[in-house]
Amino acid sequence: MLAGACCTGASRGAGDTSSPFWVDPDSRAAQQVAAWRRDGRAADAALMDRIALHPQAEWLNGPNPGPVVRARTTAAARAGRLAVLVAYYIPNRDCGQYSTGGAADAADYRVWVDQFAAALGDRGAYLIVEPDAVSQVVAGCTRVVAAERYALLAYAIDRFKRQPHTHVYLDAGNSSWIPDAWRQVEALKSSGVARADGIALNVSNFQTNKASSAYGNWLSKDLAGKHYVIDTSRNGNGPYAGAGDTTSATSATDAWCNPPGRALGTPPTTRTDNALLDAYLWIKRPGESDGTCRGGPPAGQWWPSYALELARNATG
Repeated sequence: MLAGACCTGASRGAGDTSSPFWVDPDSRAAQQVAAWRRDGRAADAALMDRIALHPQAEWLNGPNPGPVVRARTTAAARAGRLAVLVAYYIPNRDCGQYSTGGAADAADYRVWVDQFAAALGDRGAYLIVEPDAVSQVVAGCTRVVAAERYALLAYAIDRFKRQPHTHVYLDAGNSSWIPDAWRQVEALKSSGVARADGIALNVSNFQTNKASSAYGNWLSKDLAGKHYVIDTSRNGNGPYAGAGDTTSATSATDAWCNPPGRALGTPPTTRTDNALLDAYLWIKRPGESDGTCRGGPPAGQWWPSYALELARNATG
């Protein structure tokens, strides 16, 4: 563990009764804090603590998820906390865009889900199921067969819900991507949302809490009162206003791919002002790139300068 990152983060998490989530003492942000302190960059390290001291989701996006799932949930359980995990391995993931990849086929995916679920054991976790997978189909992705994808998502939800103490949320995009919430209802139902604890909104996006809550409330009415969680990792300043016409493919990419001027949002907590809203979570790990746009590294790679901007712009 890193000197200076472990104990401060652990004590912050243990003392915050509104957040039951585990803080990884060896996250990329925590490593950056330690490195900058060694280099004498005390002010930057203090800003980076705004990320390092808060719980962030662990993305499982490659083969053999069991060891990482087991390690994260075990560490969280020992601390009396819950891990936040993201299952991100659906075949034809991201419809061939920046985060392309995933399982080879449906059979491979089911095996992967079984491995993931078995590794959860009886330890608690909040689990986000397949960001973008439903909304991409609704938006017109032609690389996948809708019925097969929905069946795989339903399989994943059913398998994950067999594990005790696992809170399962199926991703439902964001309020800007599919503005007419009703367009997603049948797809979510076909994907097994009825057996999930709810839906996840704004994952890796920048829509405000107000907009996301309104969207979640609309969906909930058509989904038998399902609850939802919101990704607030980078929505402190709302969406990027410089994208222009969001119907343009280039402008739409400008809006979500490493947009400048963004800020950390509400820290993770289960204390919300909405009975349908179960938690604010940092699902996208602040400081990890959206893709090779605006000079960023490949999707998912740590980008210290972008992380620092998010922290510097945060109001809290």
